[in-house]
Amino acid sequence: MSFYRHGTLALAAFLLSAPASFATTAEQDPARIDLAKLIECTTYDVPSYNDFAMWLTGPESATAMKRFGISELPSNNPFLREFQLSAPVTVFGRQTSRIVFASTGPLAVLDEPDPHPLAKQLGVTASVDLPNKFLGEKEILSIKDQQENSDTVLHTRISLNVSTVDDHPGKTLAGCSYSIEVE
Repeated sequence: MSFYRHGTLALAAFLLSAPASFATTAEQDPARIDLAKLIECTTYDVPSYNDFAMWLTGPESATAMKRFGISELPSNNPFLREFQLSAPVTVFGRQTSRIVFASTGPLAVLDEPDPHPLAKQLGVTASVDLPNKFLGEKEILSIKDQQENSDTVLHTRISLNVSTVDDHPGKTLAGCSYSIEVE
């Protein structure tokens, strides 16, 4: 198992211990996650995503992949795990049979060389907009929670992301980021 996967599991384990009070809509059973809604940031909270990610990458990964009809593809990008879906999923009004997982969430791999129309449709603002690179996000949820009897603040964030990456030429990646950061 690579450092990336060990780091992902350690981070997910930490995040799973965070309070569930941040829920927008919690899903207790990762097998019941609606993949399209998870990608679109329309339903789930951070703990639900983390439960799903742990299920997908943990000891029960074969069961999870079978349940969702996905198979892992080789990836040259150490920050993305790529999967092929057995049946297309519709996200943001578009269909795809490929998704990637970054450390904080799932992204659809869309056959769109220009990310600008999708970013505009979703209200995503670019932070990087160059001829060969686009990176933008729209914050969906931001909550800061001061931990009782501590200086620790947990910042829960859910954001919608649109981007391009060099190892997926002619494609736009779009999806959701679920994170809890310690401040």
